[in-house]
Amino acid sequence: MVSDTLEMNAGFQTIIRDLLNKTINGALSENVLTKNKIIEKPFHTTLVPDLILKSSHFERIFSTTFSSAWEELAAIAAKSGLGHAVRGYTISGTVKYGRLVRISRVLNSLQNPTESGEERIKPDWEQELAYIMAGGGEDIPVQIMCDVYAEDIKNNKKYMFELKAPLPNSDITKVSKEKLLKLYCMEPRQIDGAYFALPYNPFGRKENYAWSIPERWFNMKTDEVVLIGDEFWEKIGGLGTYQTFISAINEIGMEYKERIYRDFLEIDPPGSLDSGALK
Repeated sequence: MVSDTLEMNAGFQTIIRDLLNKTINGALSENVLTKNKIIEKPFHTTLVPDLILKSSHFERIFSTTFSSAWEELAAIAAKSGLGHAVRGYTISGTVKYGRLVRISRVLNSLQNPTESGEERIKPDWEQELAYIMAGGGEDIPVQIMCDVYAEDIKNNKKYMFELKAPLPNSDITKVSKEKLLKLYCMEPRQIDGAYFALPYNPFGRKENYAWSIPERWFNMKTDEVVLIGDEFWEKIGGLGTYQTFISAINEIGMEYKERIYRDFLEIDPPGSLDSGALK
């Protein structure tokens, strides 16, 4: 068990180090500050300190690069915990025509106000799925591309995860919900569980999750197919995975903060760099 945890920790850190190295090296090679000052944003650089502009640009590069890293980190956890994982995996099956029609109706009802002018219907996974499953008709071939597909080798279970950044936008969340509904409506069922997963909760506990945008499509606090933070990592990697993930990041955090201060911002780091540690 200890060796598995150490292996997972090392895998997490390899991915995160590669991400940060690419971000730092890419930002340095672009010579962003000079480019902005001379060509793109002379008005900005007249009014805003250079350090702020550099910091803002670095954050954008980092966020863009990190968006693709979540799947890699999840695959590391799943291979160590469940036993097998694949990114970008396609699941094929059939869904009855009437169920596909009802999926569209459900999504439309969540997106648009009612005809009577009342507020949009609130999401409720169990009620929606029961309504959709009552649809019949001919079988229609369907293919679903999964962010992460994982298999529990020991228990012969198959799982699919739509893995998104902690503050997802509406369009991405809608597409994920449609995928999950289709997977649960396939006959025969191709997976044992499919989930809309957020790898980190910036609001702390699940009941405190307060980003309103995905609430249009899921009840983020109660829908059983929504996994946030620790419950996602424990599901895909086993007990203790979330803490291993947090520890892996915290262990290398100060090293990279110092490098960013010195190499990119070209200033000495402040006295304490551990105030932003994850918990």
